[in-house]
Amino acid sequence: MQGNHPDMASDSRKHDVLILGGGIIGLACAYYLLKSGRGVTILEQNTLASGSSHGNCGTITPSHAPPLSQPGMIAKALKWTLAADAPFRVAPRLDFELFGWMLQFARRCNQSDYHRLALAKGPLLLRSRKLLGELVRAENLQCEFEESGTLYVHRDEAAFDAASGLPQTLADCGIVMQRIDAKRCRAMEPALNDSIVGGYWNPYDARLRPDRYAAELARVVKALGGEVHESTTITGFRNAADRIDAVLTDRGEFAADEVVFALGAWSPWLARQLGLRLPIQPGKGYSITYTRPACAPRIPLTLRERSVCVTSWDSGYRLGSTMEFAGYDTRLNRARLDALRRGAAEYLVEPEGPVVVEEWYGWRPMTYDDLPIIGRTSQWRNLMLATGHSMLGVTMSAATGELVAQLYAGGDTALDAATFSPARFGL
Repeated sequence: MQGNHPDMASDSRKHDVLILGGGIIGLACAYYLLKSGRGVTILEQNTLASGSSHGNCGTITPSHAPPLSQPGMIAKALKWTLAADAPFRVAPRLDFELFGWMLQFARRCNQSDYHRLALAKGPLLLRSRKLLGELVRAENLQCEFEESGTLYVHRDEAAFDAASGLPQTLADCGIVMQRIDAKRCRAMEPALNDSIVGGYWNPYDARLRPDRYAAELARVVKALGGEVHESTTITGFRNAADRIDAVLTDRGEFAADEVVFALGAWSPWLARQLGLRLPIQPGKGYSITYTRPACAPRIPLTLRERSVCVTSWDSGYRLGSTMEFAGYDTRLNRARLDALRRGAAEYLVEPEGPVVVEEWYGWRPMTYDDLPIIGRTSQWRNLMLATGHSMLGVTMSAATGELVAQLYAGGDTALDAATFSPARFGL
């Protein structure tokens, strides 16, 4: 049995590896597990890759090794608290879990932790960038992948100069970044207007269309024998001693030898049923997708002062980003969408495409140390976590899938697995 079976209840079989969550991380884990000879079944409450895997800007960015918890971030966050359109916003509300998370985040907003966490994240990003290119070519994934590089651009001289230490931070991680002047920025990217004062060029970054990457990866997973159950809501677990015997759903029970949590921002909700408190908060991001403008950027851009990401594909054009800690708020915040438009208008010759195709939001699974949680838990012998990828799920997907498969196989791993282990949170 393979493919989609939306109307089928579970059967009496015991599945090999049951992956909870059909986003890009769950699909990548499925791919590498199948390639290593394991059997895989995916449970997804909606349709595959319908959450944060769908509407992000699709940049593959080793250049994002430095964490969000940078020196000075707390002062900025406090300044932006009452601004509905701020790039980083914590919506005022009484939430003790968020308060505890923010305290841990604040503790890391110093130069020492900033550098330490960048060095920890860099190897995962570099490994994943390499694997992603290999995966796209090996499986002929039609996802508009291009080794384009990315360009961070500035309109403010002081902000441009304040970022001058970033190339060295990345160089310490083995990642190349070049500081370039305004003339070279506009020569490389004619879509930029005359207000640009300089930028930082990241030659090893890439881009793809994330929804197509997910769809193509799902196609390959099914072709390799992976079983997929969409529209399947997980309601609980049946446990015995220190093992999960079965996952309970609205379509029946699914017994399994091994269980992988790849539920993104929803991971903490279900983890609580197993007595696990995952240090993950939903960070809400937004995007607007258009038909392609005539003067679309050739290189993915980060408009630094406004924290707006701009990506073009042959099939479309997207403005995205922002970070809002507002819980699981399901409203499409018009102020934040308008901020994307205003930000793009400050930097670009043609900031918007002719037709709006989609306005979107999604929740990223944010950890306070900006590192994903990958590995077995100590409480449940057959539970593997693969979550907490913050804003870089697509970028980290291939290396996460490889690491999960290698951890199941035992023996050596391509990355230092202890760096991402749940044990750092006592899990």
